[in-house]
Amino acid sequence: MDDFFSELGKKISETADLVGKKTNEILDTEKLRSQIRSLERANERDYIDIGKSIYEKFQENEVADESCIEFCEAIEKRQEKIEDLKKEIDRIKGE
Repeated sequence: MDDFFSELGKKISETADLVGKKTNEILDTEKLRSQIRSLERANERDYIDIGKSIYEKFQENEVADESCIEFCEAIEKRQEKIEDLKKEIDRIKGE
């Protein structure tokens, strides 16, 4: 009977160790994933800032790259459409 409880104690201890290791692995993995998400968000903000910078240069006629010009012209067209839609909203509210 002592062997049974001794073996049971060993199994419980081994299982607890395994669970502890898995828990640490999960926590470490989540910390790393969180760092990755944070770095990706920082990159996204920088991408946006780069785009804004290029668009500002486009408005001052300082952009020569054709692909950038196409993006900037598309932004201008959408901005004009936004203004038209805002005017339509104002007109509807005024009626």
